[in-house]
Order: sequence, then structure tokens, then C-alpha cells
Amino acid sequence: MDELEFMRGRVYGADHDDPGPRDGRTYVELAGGPLDGLLLDVTDHGETELRHGVGLPTEIGRYGAGGRALYMPRGPGGRVYDWRGDVP
Repeated sequence: MDELEFMRGRVYGADHDDPGPRDGRTYVELAGGPLDGLLLDVTDHGETELRHGVGLPTEIGRYGAGGRALYMPRGPGGRVYDWRGDVP
């Protein structure tokens, strides 16, 4: 199993021993880019992040360690965040 297949269905930033979604939390799906298929817990995210997107640290993006993958909501109140690129 390769790394991308291993991460599917997992929550971004979750503990490796308990990677799945939790009851009472709100999630969006990350689509495209290095974090494709992961879920992002947005329960405690502010209105600005929910509307304008997030930069998520990842070592598997274009810039390696220290880089971030940018994800933006597909539409207002969207449950899917699309990849917009990587930044250092």
C-alpha cells in the first residue's frame, strides 16, 4: 500500500493510532493536491477560514518540510475544499 492510499479516509492532523473522524465534529473533504482524500476538522475554524480557505503544513507537497498546501472551499458553505497550490 502506498502512502496516499494509506492516508485516504483519515483526518488531517489526527493521531496515527486514532485517525478517523469523531462524533460531534464537522469535517470537509480535501480534494486534489498532496492531501487529496483526507478530511479536515473545521469545527473550531473561524468564519474567515471557512470562507477563504486554509494553508495546511505538509511534508509531501511541492516544497517538502516547511511547505503548505492551500485549500479553498468549492462554494459557499462547501463540504469540499479544492487544492489551489503549494507555497513554501
